[in-house]
Formats: sequence, structure tokens, C-alpha cells
Amino acid sequence: MTIGPDPKAIYPNPSIKEVVYIKNVITRPNILVGDYTYYDDPDHPEEFEQHVTHHYEFLGDKLIIGKFCAIAKGIEFIMNGANHVQKGATTYPFNILANGWEKFTPQLTDLPLKGDTVVGNDVWFGQNVTVLPGVTIGDGAIIGANSLVAKDVPAYAIVGGNPASVIKMRFPLAIRTALSAFAWWNQDINWISTHISELTVERLTLNKINDWQRSSKHA
Repeated sequence: MTIGPDPKAIYPNPSIKEVVYIKNVITRPNILVGDYTYYDDPDHPEEFEQHVTHHYEFLGDKLIIGKFCAIAKGIEFIMNGANHVQKGATTYPFNILANGWEKFTPQLTDLPLKGDTVVGNDVWFGQNVTVLPGVTIGDGAIIGANSLVAKDVPAYAIVGGNPASVIKMRFPLAIRTALSAFAWWNQDINWISTHISELTVERLTLNKINDWQRSSKHA
């Protein structure tokens, strides 16, 4: 029998209505979220999409978030629609104010588009984090509260500040490499449930990751 919350539920714990599984409340086709990733906000967590701003389908950019991410309140993913043309004397967006100015709508090739915003698996966001367009955040990263993420974040890095910079790496390189290769978030949910204490409490070693590989159905 499978144990753990239903990944198709909006509220994984029905007694805590401020936590929702994001995948089950999004409606936009240009937002893709993995199983078990949640948003925690006492004010309408079901409206996660309101925290993804300037996101227009005609631009083609996507917000992609992996599995088992923990996202605290106040998150804002600013997408490429926030960018203005920068080649000329002014960045003022005349076209969006219409009344005859709409004929000066810039071509997509004139906009400084940054591409998709990609968040890996098992990423923890503190409160009031802002992520700028086109950023990639690696697996297992921790984003400190009140950070502005303006550039890519390596896997298993702890970052913070405005703009966010690396404070330290969570593990030595050998362990980071082994964790990335094992990808615990892709294991069978019963395997994950059985190993929760090891995943969360025990000191991590290469031997432990090797043990996981041997015990996993996906090894």
C-alpha cells in the first residue's frame, strides 16, 4: 500500500489549508510543476499563479519547477513580459498604453528575452523571494528569505541577498555529484517514505548514497 499524501490533492494535509500542492491549482499551460511541490501562504495559497507575473503566452517562456520543492509565502517569479526594449534612447513601453501608440509595439527580437525560468527538484525558498526571468536554480538549493535571484544558482548551494550570491555549498563536491546522479525525488514514493529519516536526519555520506542505490528499484 502506498503511504504519504495524495499527490493529486490540493491540500496534502487537509487540516493545514495554507499549504497547497501547486501542480493541482495551476491553470496556465506555460507553468509546469512536479509532484509534491508546495506553496505555503496563509492568504489564498491556491492563487499561486498570481505570484508569476508578466507571463504572456505569446512570448513562449515557461516556468518549470521540479518535484518536492518547498516555496514560502511572498514568492514572485518575474517572467520575460516584464522586459522593455533597451536598444534606443528610452525604455518606456509606449505601446502598452494604446491610444495610437500600440502601432509601435516592438518585435520579439527587439526584447531582451531571457528564456525559461527553471527550478530543479528539492529546492527550498524562504519568504519573500523574487526570481528574475531566465534563471536556472539547481537541485537541492536553498534560497534565503528576502533574496533577489538574478543569476543561476548551482545545485546544493545556499544563496541569499540582493542580488543573491552563494553563501556556501551544502555538501562536498563528491556528495553533490552522487546525490544528483541518484535523484532521490525520482524514486518510488514507497521507497522515499521508508527512507524519510535517512533523507532528513542522518548525516549524509557517500556510503549512505551507495546504500540507497542498492536498495532502490530505480538503481
